[in-house]
Amino acid sequence: MTPSPVTQQRALLRQMFDAAVAAAQPALCLPPHLPPPPKGRTIVIGAGKASAAMARALEDHWPGPLEGLVITRYGYEVPCQRIEIVQAAHPVPDAAGLQATQRLRDLVTGLTADDLVIALISGGGSSLLVAPGEGLTLQDKQAVNAALLASGASISEMNCVRRHLSDIKGGRLGATCHPAKVLTLLISDVPGDNPMDIASGPTVGDSSTCADALAIVQRYQIKLPSAARALLDSGAGETIKPGDPRLAHSVVKLVTTPQIALQSAAQVAQAAGFTPHILSDSLEGESRDVAKVLAGLTHQVVRQGQPFPAPCVLLSGGETTVTLRGTGRGGRNVEFLLALGIALAGTPGVYALAADTDGVDGAEEIAGALLTPDTLARAWALGMNPRSYLDNNDAHSFFQTLGDSVVCGPTLTNVNDFRAILINPPTA
Repeated sequence: MTPSPVTQQRALLRQMFDAAVAAAQPALCLPPHLPPPPKGRTIVIGAGKASAAMARALEDHWPGPLEGLVITRYGYEVPCQRIEIVQAAHPVPDAAGLQATQRLRDLVTGLTADDLVIALISGGGSSLLVAPGEGLTLQDKQAVNAALLASGASISEMNCVRRHLSDIKGGRLGATCHPAKVLTLLISDVPGDNPMDIASGPTVGDSSTCADALAIVQRYQIKLPSAARALLDSGAGETIKPGDPRLAHSVVKLVTTPQIALQSAAQVAQAAGFTPHILSDSLEGESRDVAKVLAGLTHQVVRQGQPFPAPCVLLSGGETTVTLRGTGRGGRNVEFLLALGIALAGTPGVYALAADTDGVDGAEEIAGALLTPDTLARAWALGMNPRSYLDNNDAHSFFQTLGDSVVCGPTLTNVNDFRAILINPPTA
C-alpha cells in the first residue's frame, strides 16, 4: 500500500533533519582537526552539549596519553576511559556546574610551554561553565541567565553580558592555560560562527566591553542583581582582549557548522526530487516575525513560482528568539512553526519542520515539531485556538496534543536551529 502524501512528506522532513544532525556528529567531524601529540602533557577540557561526544571522538583517535575533564548537560554523557565527564544543568546553571568548572580550571593551572590543552567547546557551554565574576554568587548567575533567556535578546547579546559577569568566559580560561599551547575545537551553534559567541568564548579574545554589556541590559530592560550591575558599572568585569600575549599560542578551529548540516539536508531533498534552497545558516529575530517572513516567501513560491519554482524545499538555520509574554512552555522552534502555520492558513501542499539540532527546544526534552496543511483544521476540531496557544508561548502543548512533536532524545551535538519548508502544491 502506497503511503499517503502527508505521510511521505512528513517522513522526508524527518529524514532531512536526521541528516543534518548526523553531519554534525563529533565522531565524523572532529578527528581530521587533531594535531600531533606534544612533548609534554595533553590536557582535555571542554563544555557544551556536544562536549562529551567530542571527548569520546578525541579519545578514539588520540595516539598518546591524555587526561582531562569536560562538562556536559544532564543526559548527554558519553562514556570515556581517560577523560572525566561531569554533567550539570542547562540552560540555567547549578552547583554541579560551579564545582566542575573550578576543577576544570585547576587542571590547566601551572602548565608549561611543552604542554597542550585541547578545549572542546560547543553550544550550551555558557551555562555549563560557571565561575561567577567578582562579588557574584551562583544565585546571581542563575537570576541573570533566567532574565536573559526571557528578554528576547539575541544569543550574541546574551553571551556578551555573560562574558562580562564571568571569571572564566571571554578568554579567561585561555589565559589560565598560558604558557601551554591551546587548541580550541568548536562546534558552532551561533549565527555567524563567531568563536567568542560559542559558549561565550572561554578560550578566545573578546573585543566587546562592559559598556557594550550595559547597553544590552538597558536595551532589553533586564533586571540584574545589584552585584552584577556593580561589576559592569565599575568595569571590573572586563574580558581578555584579542592580542593579549597569554593567548599568543592559542589556535581556534571550527569542526562543524550549521551550514554543513544544512548542506547534508539539502542532499536528502535533492535525492527525493525536491530542489533545495539554503536561505541562510544564520537567521535571527523574534520567532514569530521570522515565521511571517518565511510564510510570505512560501506564498510567493506557491502562487507565482518566485523566486523558486515548486517543488522545492526552503532550508534555514540560525537562532531565533522568544520574548516570553505568556505562561506556556516556550520553545523558539515550535513558536516559529506555530506562527508559520497561522500565517500559511492551511496552504495546500506546504509542510514544515522546525527543531533544535541538540534535541531540546527551550527547556523541553522535545526537539521541535512538524506542520502539515491540515494542522490548523485538526486543532480547531479539538477545540484548540492556535492563536491563543501562540499568545501564551505554549506551542509545545499545541503540537504535542496533535501528536506532531519531534522527539529524538539527546543528539550529542548542537548546530542550532533547523528549519525546512517543503513546498509541493497540488496540480490543477
